[in-house]
Amino acid sequence: MIDRPRKPDESTPPLAAAPDDHDALSFSLADYDFALPGDQIAQHPADPREAARLLGIDRRTGAVTHHTIADLPQLLPEGALLVVNNTRVVPARLRARKASGGRVELLLTSPLGGTHDGLTGHRALCRSNKPLRVGQRLAIDGGGQAEVREVLGGGEVRVDLSGADSLAALLDRVGHVPLPPYIRGGQEDDDGDDRDRYQCTYAEHPGAVAAPTAGLHLSAPVLDALTARGIERAAVTLHVGPGTFLPVRDDDLLDHHVQPERFTIDAATATALIDARRAGRPIIAVGTTTTRVLETLATGPICATSGWTDLTILPGHEFLMVDGLMSNFHLPRSSLLVLVSAFLGRGRALAAYRDAVAAGYRFYSYGDATLML
Repeated sequence: MIDRPRKPDESTPPLAAAPDDHDALSFSLADYDFALPGDQIAQHPADPREAARLLGIDRRTGAVTHHTIADLPQLLPEGALLVVNNTRVVPARLRARKASGGRVELLLTSPLGGTHDGLTGHRALCRSNKPLRVGQRLAIDGGGQAEVREVLGGGEVRVDLSGADSLAALLDRVGHVPLPPYIRGGQEDDDGDDRDRYQCTYAEHPGAVAAPTAGLHLSAPVLDALTARGIERAAVTLHVGPGTFLPVRDDDLLDHHVQPERFTIDAATATALIDARRAGRPIIAVGTTTTRVLETLATGPICATSGWTDLTILPGHEFLMVDGLMSNFHLPRSSLLVLVSAFLGRGRALAAYRDAVAAGYRFYSYGDATLML
């Protein structure tokens, strides 16, 4: 995807020059790093959702302010259009055993949900003490079987599944929440709360293998308060795939490309975006996944559509659609931290992250959030 230069818009003043402008275009992965104590990696979500902390960051100055998610309705600019990602996380992790008794874990990564509800030909990332072989059969914990149809390399295989009439039925019965490994080693709570809490309250369309985590904070009371204040809300659907969370393996960011992900916007959202742009109202993205969709749409006519985005947002990206961004705190040396740095400027982003560490904010998927305006 090639970025299109933004046309001058007198209603939107340019960002003031910042002290970090001279190094904002670093393409070295090593320049997107920060130190984080392990005890600040959140193992459980805030309760209630709106009790999570919210770090405000001024895009022009880098100044930070401290709030909670409950303050969000008062922090957003008047007339803002808030855009969320309403994908629904699928319990796509399967735990299984080889005939020898060895443990295997499969994370399904094929297009899921209504796109592919059959049981055959699914791509999966696997964890096993020894490489899997074509034809190998695995007994799925809780019932069912997976047979290795193809070894794709890089820890990925293609499998045929059995044990239910459909993929959705199988995963609902034996699938596990695909928590990232830094949350309790990827293990759900015994009480099953993760099935609810690793899901946005407005999640609607199944298909994601990871949550759009900024949206996890938006509880029903916060959504009601946003509506009461006149903040319009629209939704896109981007089914989060493994490309969002796989590590960046290239030291030169110009060599890194985020894997394509499926997205959809409907006519109501297209109209809301067009109306907001025409009126000069700010568009606020909830999450980096929403940002990726909106910036993809910005390079062409905005209309109801479905497809795949291959957009990788790197330093120097000119944001054509997104005026503000709410996002969780991201991993060091990750494509998501690079995106946030492209939005804020690398120096401002890393300075804000250092402030958050010093102030005891909780990090990553179940952690606190940032609001960049």
